[in-house]
Amino acid sequence: MAPRPSFNDGSDPGDLVVVVDDGTEVSHRSLRTPISAYQKHIRYAVFECEELLDSSSIDAKGWSHIAQTIFRNYKLFDAFIILHGTDSLAYTCSALSFMLQNLGKPVILTGSQAPMLELQNDAIDNLLGSLIIAGHFMIPEVCLFFNHELLRGNRSTKASASDFAAFTSPNVPPLAIVSSTRTHVSWDRIYRQSHLEPFSIQTSHATGTVACLRIFPGIEPRMVEAVLQLEGLKGLVLETFGAGNAPGGRDGALTKVLANAVTRGIVIVNITQCMTGTVSPLYEPAMLLERAGVIPGHDMTSEAALAKLSYLLAMPGLSPEGIVQKMSVSLRGELTEQANMVFEHPNVILPDRLTKLTSLGFAISQGDAAETQRLLDDKHGWLLNEADYSGNTPLHIAATGPNPEILRILLTKGASVHLRNKTGRTPMFLSADAGLDEHVSLLKQSGAHLHANEMGIARLHAQVRSPDVWSMAGVTSP
Repeated sequence: MAPRPSFNDGSDPGDLVVVVDDGTEVSHRSLRTPISAYQKHIRYAVFECEELLDSSSIDAKGWSHIAQTIFRNYKLFDAFIILHGTDSLAYTCSALSFMLQNLGKPVILTGSQAPMLELQNDAIDNLLGSLIIAGHFMIPEVCLFFNHELLRGNRSTKASASDFAAFTSPNVPPLAIVSSTRTHVSWDRIYRQSHLEPFSIQTSHATGTVACLRIFPGIEPRMVEAVLQLEGLKGLVLETFGAGNAPGGRDGALTKVLANAVTRGIVIVNITQCMTGTVSPLYEPAMLLERAGVIPGHDMTSEAALAKLSYLLAMPGLSPEGIVQKMSVSLRGELTEQANMVFEHPNVILPDRLTKLTSLGFAISQGDAAETQRLLDDKHGWLLNEADYSGNTPLHIAATGPNPEILRILLTKGASVHLRNKTGRTPMFLSADAGLDEHVSLLKQSGAHLHANEMGIARLHAQVRSPDVWSMAGVTSP
């Protein structure tokens, strides 16, 4: 990447610290991109795994390694890009979306159909596009970037073995599209954390106990029974016809096979074989499956259903009833709970943006929780990560505001704790600098931390005032 002007402006930005597999900190050479259309450089380092795999060979162990690497380096970087082969890319995206819990920073996976060293390739565009999005936009999701489109990772599937447009997101439009001049982000589609919990990972994944079976015309119930009798099987993803239909077989034999498996504790999820659409009990066969205890998978992809079921089966202390309940609801934006037609607010920035933002800032500074709540209704949720002339978001203002309840409102609505204003300050720094321990506690509970570039000045401030608050914010001795 260093010889390519698009990836390296020729400066020497110095080394960046990367925490490697054994937990030690190692200096890695960093590069810096030329200045972007958004008047920013992107500084980055490349970490290469010791063991490189063909993507068709990746398994739960490989997913766990990726998750652990992100976890170890979470506080050192603003975003993460994972370079991955295309064969199992959608599976890894889906698995990581569940393993990375309460994610507050962008994680973008990308790859290419043709390698970078070939004259005609898509590798440069895919990697550069991923860097631009990761370096400029706080999209706290596991995403897949390919062919100028940013897709939600657990909604994506591979659609072509040879085209540059290799991936598609059948039931959700792209989260962002990169054009020749700008990146257009659909902020209303972004999935945000709404729990006051810090970032964590679940590395266990029960892929070895879940099977995936595609129904076809004439399938014999004994074939399905053979799969369901496999030793150690705990879950089955059933790919059915249309809106979730499957042949009942003579005297409903297939339905009985599935019902018996459910009574034995095997969790069965019904998803459609169709590229688009959702499982819905519109017809009698689908109704019979649901009555037999088969869970409707709504509009999940096969990859997402497999990853989600494996994730839930490995979750400590989760009962079979709890698994059934969680499979039916959206955990990371992987399914549409409301299948009926709904009306959405137009995807445009309202003409009175500045008026709304100013009104919100005034309400926050006055400690008016009711007015803040009113302004942040569904039509104005885009205000959460908007910034004023100094780069302060509503969360920055609330971080030093008089009412911690407003801070809680913003956090539960998905405001990003990792955005920095034009002076490079996070909400956590501002709260600690103001000596507001309750604000700091709320932010920390939501996964906020001081940015690496703030730590030096934070240590100096801690020597002067509020050392306990600074310690709560994460200031450690040099």
